[in-house]
Amino acid sequence: MCTTCGCASGETSIEGEVPHEHHHHEHTHDHVHDHARHSHAPGVSEARRVAIEEDILARNNAYAAENRQRFAETATLALNLVSSPGSGKTTLLVRTLSELKENTPTAVIEGDQETSSDAERIRAVGVPALQINTGKGCHLDAHMVGHALDKLPPPEGGILFIENVGNLVCPAAFDLGEAAKVVILSVTEGVDKPLKYPDMFHAARLMLINKADLLPYVDFDPAAAIAYARRVNPDLQAITLSATTGEGIADWLDWLKIRLVGVKNARIRQLEAQLAALRSGDR
Repeated sequence: MCTTCGCASGETSIEGEVPHEHHHHEHTHDHVHDHARHSHAPGVSEARRVAIEEDILARNNAYAAENRQRFAETATLALNLVSSPGSGKTTLLVRTLSELKENTPTAVIEGDQETSSDAERIRAVGVPALQINTGKGCHLDAHMVGHALDKLPPPEGGILFIENVGNLVCPAAFDLGEAAKVVILSVTEGVDKPLKYPDMFHAARLMLINKADLLPYVDFDPAAAIAYARRVNPDLQAITLSATTGEGIADWLDWLKIRLVGVKNARIRQLEAQLAALRSGDR
């Protein structure tokens, strides 16, 4: 259950499986969705509500740590793509994968309440994708992603894109084990979105301003949107681009490549440290 809106997420399903709360799995940890304890019903005290929310997030963070370890061991750059519905997130992802797939291993976990249409669009590009349907849930959590990784292993030395459910509120609170959240804001939305939904823009590492090809036809000032976002998060990076025309795509790809190199270098350092420890133990 979401700490922000109280949505139920017991109807979650992953392609090829029965709904999440019913199927057997090999994980040894307790299930993160203990619905009987997570009620936001009237009569629950504020202290109890806070304790419940802290428990939900603590459990989620434990699963996120497991996911992060899997990503580290495979030198996988995992990115959590977040936005409101209609931002062009999937179209941008298709363009990105088309540019990357020849030289960089890639895979996608798709999150939507219903249908597998986005996963099918990704697979049409020739990239493996797995669909998570959250039912009434309004976001992915680390436990769902962990289950998905059992069926779709991280692309070793490559990039895993996790396309979250369209929502600028709840996904901000849930760590999936990703290296960074990337928030996508389209020019067809208001420039003040970062001020209206500050938690998401504070949690993100990068803001992509999408649909730049529509700027001549809409009242949207990218500089103002970036200024508002940096009121919330002074360190937020920003790229203006268009998945349709390709404007700014090279900058986005450069951003990805730099972070992927960082992930690979971190894995090399980790392996070197393990090797040094083994040699030290042999002396």
